[in-house]
Amino acid sequence: MSFSYEEYADMHFVYGVCNGNTADAVEEYRLRYPRRRIPDRRVFTRVHQHLREKVSFPSVNRHAERQVQRSVEDDEHIIDMVQRSPRTSTRRISARLRIPHMRVWRTLHTEGMYPYHIKRVQHLEPADMCSRLDLCRWINSNPRVIRNVLFTDEAHFTLDGFNNTRNSHLWGRDNPHGTVESNYQNRFSVNVWCGLIGDQLIGPYIFPQRLTGAIYANFLQD
Repeated sequence: MSFSYEEYADMHFVYGVCNGNTADAVEEYRLRYPRRRIPDRRVFTRVHQHLREKVSFPSVNRHAERQVQRSVEDDEHIIDMVQRSPRTSTRRISARLRIPHMRVWRTLHTEGMYPYHIKRVQHLEPADMCSRLDLCRWINSNPRVIRNVLFTDEAHFTLDGFNNTRNSHLWGRDNPHGTVESNYQNRFSVNVWCGLIGDQLIGPYIFPQRLTGAIYANFLQD
């Protein structure tokens, strides 16, 4: 199998770095160029002998050289698109560059890039940072105040039996294709409130089915 001049030059360099140890040269070449074809250990010896005896590299496959060059350019375009638009999809990259979808995945994984879910957080104004920092400092200087802070949360339950399907899982080695029945003809729902202050549990309290701001304010006051 023929390689490009660039590949032959890198092989000879790695061969020298490894002091002529072909087994180490193969592993070193694999680490340095993970997206390239990995040559057999005999190729390193042949390249070195050919360069010593004929002062040139072995014959080059021009088609292979163009393929390697085009492959490197595609990888650079993929990485560039992701860096410019981190939220872009791999299918959009594949369609725009006209390369296989799995090729995009492999390139990104080789570069150590993985898709991560976006988490919604509360928007903060620049002035909010100082207020939050002042609050943290005040709590640190008054640790007993935590005992008087009321932490609350609400949950919505229905006849379906699940109040949040995103937190429901089915563990198994294979996909059990679990389902959840919904849309009961006889349906009811209930809002439940619970609080925690210090080590004391407050509630739970059941809200009316139609919860409004006024009802909630009266509940907190009374």
